[in-house]
Amino acid sequence: MEREWLNVGKIVNTHGVRGEVRVVSKTDFPEERYKKGSLLYIFKQGQGEPLKVTVASHRQHKQFDLLTFEEISSLNEAEQLKESILKVEKEHLGSLGEGEFYFHQIIGCEVYDEEDQLVGQIKEILTPGANDVWVVGRKGKKDALIPYIPSVVKKIDISSKTVHIEVMEGLIDE
Repeated sequence: MEREWLNVGKIVNTHGVRGEVRVVSKTDFPEERYKKGSLLYIFKQGQGEPLKVTVASHRQHKQFDLLTFEEISSLNEAEQLKESILKVEKEHLGSLGEGEFYFHQIIGCEVYDEEDQLVGQIKEILTPGANDVWVVGRKGKKDALIPYIPSVVKKIDISSKTVHIEVMEGLIDE
């Protein structure tokens, strides 16, 4: 059986002189995903097999996650990783609590209002602070920004890739 991978970040540059890399994170839980001892796989363009690495350290700096790996000990080695993609095996995601979902489970879901009318499809998730905001693409209309809060999101069915919301006044521009 072929392994399934999930993208958790992109190495965009190095940081400092000790082999630290600057990552634009694509993971839902960076503190968990990048904790010391975590296994990640580096996919370099044009290279067949991914490089398996172990996180040695993680810290956040501005809008980036800064990582070092046990297998990478110099700036020269880290330089070779620029533009690489960090991935994890889908089977190593770990379990979530009741009512918690991974971004990849939510993105692509169709959103319906309280009258069962299709609003659109979730194409992106923003994490600005207090709660996530789902960007819903709508045919021929501006994207709708739906806050992931109980008063708006009423039901999520991952198996059918559907979400039901209650449209509060002013939530969706026509």
